[in-house]
Amino acid sequence: MVRAFEDPGSVRTVNHRCNPAEFLEKYRRMQLSVKGKQLNVGDALRTHVSDGLTRILGKYFGDAIEVGVTFSRDGHMFRAVVAVHIGRGIQIQAQGDADEPYPAFDTAAEHLAKRLRRYKSRLRDHHKRSGPSAETLLAQQYVLAADDDREPVEDEAGGQPVVVAEMTTEIPSLTVSEAVMRMDLADQPALMFRNSSHSGLNMIYRRSDGNIGWIDPRGNRGE
Repeated sequence: MVRAFEDPGSVRTVNHRCNPAEFLEKYRRMQLSVKGKQLNVGDALRTHVSDGLTRILGKYFGDAIEVGVTFSRDGHMFRAVVAVHIGRGIQIQAQGDADEPYPAFDTAAEHLAKRLRRYKSRLRDHHKRSGPSAETLLAQQYVLAADDDREPVEDEAGGQPVVVAEMTTEIPSLTVSEAVMRMDLADQPALMFRNSSHSGLNMIYRRSDGNIGWIDPRGNRGE
């Protein structure tokens, strides 16, 4: 029997298979998507994922707007990536690796639970006051082609980096602590935002020593 995900500090529960009606209701309420990259995902694994996410989100936050779980395989190792959208601009991502799909998801679920537990009260406050905001800036985001040494590939004619993807992204207006929370929840290496205290563009990033770097350049303030 596969061991169910066990939230640290919680009572151990045994995984059980939902009846079809219960599973469909959970799937519909969470807008849950479970997919595999060149990997078949069966009903038993989908039920395991649905049970785990329903329990975690219900305990720490409530129903999410959208949840996507993607399984992939690299050699003998499996990876599970959980992406949760719980409000405007709030994205949470967690990842787990193991030699089987079930423990890979359980590891990702544990990371998700830890992040939700860390910001539980702040996320609920954000959810209560969330709504359309006029403070968000739109910007273009580019993905640059890289060679084997991970250096950007330049266009031989113009000397500009080769763009392989282009998309529109939002730059939110946040306090520094809110920006740190969003970067941590999304497991991102860096985040650009508008500092809500002066409307200038700021950047936070993860330092190699484990601390958070904060860049607040002068001259870009909207005063």
